Amino acid sequence: MKTTISLIAFFFISIITFAQSTVSGIVTDAKNNPIEGANIYLEGTYDGASSDVNGKFNFETSEKGTQNLIVSMIAFDTYMQAGDVSYLKDLNIELQEAINQLTGVTLTAGSFQAGDNSKVSVLKPLDIVTTAGAAGDFVGALQTLPGTSNVSEDGRLFVRGGQAGETQVFIDGLRVFQPFSATANNVPTRGRFSPFLFKGITFSTGGYSAEYGQALSSVLLLNTTDEPDQEKTDISVLSVGGGLGRTEIWGNKSLSVNAQYINLAPYQWLIPNEQGARWNKPYESFSGEAVFRSKTDKSIFKFYTGFNQANLDVDQEDINFEDFVNFRLKNSNLYANSTYKHFFDKEWTVTAGASISSDRNDIGFEANDIETNETAGHLKIKVKKTFSSRYQLNMGIEHFITDYKDNLVTPDGFTLGSGFKDNLSSGFAEADIFLSNKFAMKLGVRGEYSSFLEDFNVAPRVSLAYKSSEKGQFSFAYGDFYQNPLAESLKFDSSLDFEKTSHYILNYQYLSDGKTFRAEAYYKDYDGLVKYDTEMPQFNSEYNNAGSGYASGIDIFWRDNKSIKNLDYWASYSYLKTKRDFRNYQERATPNFASTHGLSLVTKYWVEDWRSQIGVSYNHSSGRPYDNPNTQEFLAEKTKAFNSINMNWAYLISQQKILFFSVSNITGFKNVNGYQYANTPNVEGMFDRREIRPTADAFFVVGFFWTLSDDKSSNQLDNL
Repeated sequence: MKTTISLIAFFFISIITFAQSTVSGIVTDAKNNPIEGANIYLEGTYDGASSDVNGKFNFETSEKGTQNLIVSMIAFDTYMQAGDVSYLKDLNIELQEAINQLTGVTLTAGSFQAGDNSKVSVLKPLDIVTTAGAAGDFVGALQTLPGTSNVSEDGRLFVRGGQAGETQVFIDGLRVFQPFSATANNVPTRGRFSPFLFKGITFSTGGYSAEYGQALSSVLLLNTTDEPDQEKTDISVLSVGGGLGRTEIWGNKSLSVNAQYINLAPYQWLIPNEQGARWNKPYESFSGEAVFRSKTDKSIFKFYTGFNQANLDVDQEDINFEDFVNFRLKNSNLYANSTYKHFFDKEWTVTAGASISSDRNDIGFEANDIETNETAGHLKIKVKKTFSSRYQLNMGIEHFITDYKDNLVTPDGFTLGSGFKDNLSSGFAEADIFLSNKFAMKLGVRGEYSSFLEDFNVAPRVSLAYKSSEKGQFSFAYGDFYQNPLAESLKFDSSLDFEKTSHYILNYQYLSDGKTFRAEAYYKDYDGLVKYDTEMPQFNSEYNNAGSGYASGIDIFWRDNKSIKNLDYWASYSYLKTKRDFRNYQERATPNFASTHGLSLVTKYWVEDWRSQIGVSYNHSSGRPYDNPNTQEFLAEKTKAFNSINMNWAYLISQQKILFFSVSNITGFKNVNGYQYANTPNVEGMFDRREIRPTADAFFVVGFFWTLSDDKSSNQLDNL
């Protein structure tokens, strides 16, 4: 009996042994170095082993037919190979280094990001509104970054030798056609948007993604918050107005609204020492914004809308008139956009969106009346596919609609109307390719067709990045960028073509614990710029695209918030060399909005004993060119340098109540923005002139901020 049982056992063991197969091989990295400890197994089974010190492995399996072999190891992409188990022998398996989103290379040339979740952030959302001198405007904070020129009488973004119209603003990927408030000449404008509605800001000073177009110099990308953390109410009382904000949350849906009223009449009454201006009705505005969000596991829907109504009436000095010249303005602006993003299986994402904008200005200049109307829209759909951690594809199509009209009526009844309608269609495709944790590239192309210009362009874009050390990396970017001529010319001449510039950017960035260093060199080549033969563009001007130019320079940025306890500071320096022949220029010259040197120093210090945050900033830019008709040279003279020291102080009365004080140009520098010359010479044959100075040398704001929230601890320090 025992002999029979032994024979049966031996028989079954022999069958099992005969049925088993051996899986074996060696695991190495891309440099043929053996990898120890890799986990090798057949998917869906318990059969497997680990590689030894020499990278070798082998194990027995009784599985038959086609099997899926899995090889996994920390810091490497998972390897999969399907095949008949009998052929899974003596394998040579090479694992590819996994792309680490936290420590790997990033594409940074030309781009500054602000966002709590961005590892390449240079500014955080808090910085956008706590910078002394910025007065709560995100544009004011961005002007402390390298690459921007300080044109204090304008207030918009002038980037790397480009005029303000060469920068475009997008909210959640959709274009904002009138992002700045309307204002009078020599009175700086402000951005229309409240910073606290946005989770992140990307400011590309050049070489930006193929997804965006119609900007020769830069793009500013604003992204609204996906999901608020709690319900709260924000109340603000200011010396120049006040505001109210509220966030409500219903499960996976939320709504944030805010309204703001600004009236400078009390300030003008208190400090009437305006330079070259008499206010009949100081600037007054009422604005509001709302963001609705609905989020599920697979989708996000957002609807954003903002409106602004502003008016002013001012008499301004003019050297060509004996008395002051009256200027009146009423502006109404409405903007809305909606986006829907859906996350499909297999790493597909589809985003669709639309925006619409309506902007109306009623302008009075002495007895002349001017009315301008712009209605514009943007439709966009894009698809993103993540094939792996190494390769992503982003592509889409979009359509822009612009309908611009203006009408001039003079006292004698003369009427002049002008305008244009344009349908601009575009498509883009862009791939992010990560060859390793040290080398990545972005390859893209964009094409556009304008129905009004009857012209088509194709713009390639390339970005490369190499991680030279654990904390440092180099980046390079090249791209062609096209833009329609500005409305001031386009409304009179439909035969014009696209304006063009090409960007070349070399960047080095070093990121350490609490420290950031960036150095960037660039060159921009302009072609097809619009020229006309009159002092200002008008209906009888001769227009062409014969203009050209260049801009080159170096930008340097340093930030440190760790070395000294409670102190955060940054410094930026810009060197710019630029010349262009455009508008009514007689020859190539440095334009009057460009400074050769720019310097900004920003500090923020928390004083624990005082329960206070104190901020101080210093802005300096070298003199800007101006044209003196008393000399033969064109745009050959320069104003004196611009200087401004600014300070703010936020005092926590209690955790949710803040007293705030801010003053710009606290030392009262007598800055000069330029000179206005008489149209005709005096009896001595010389052209008289007057200084163009800021309407006020300094500006201050006092405010009280109160937050009511569920956690009883949140406050508006982030918004000051």
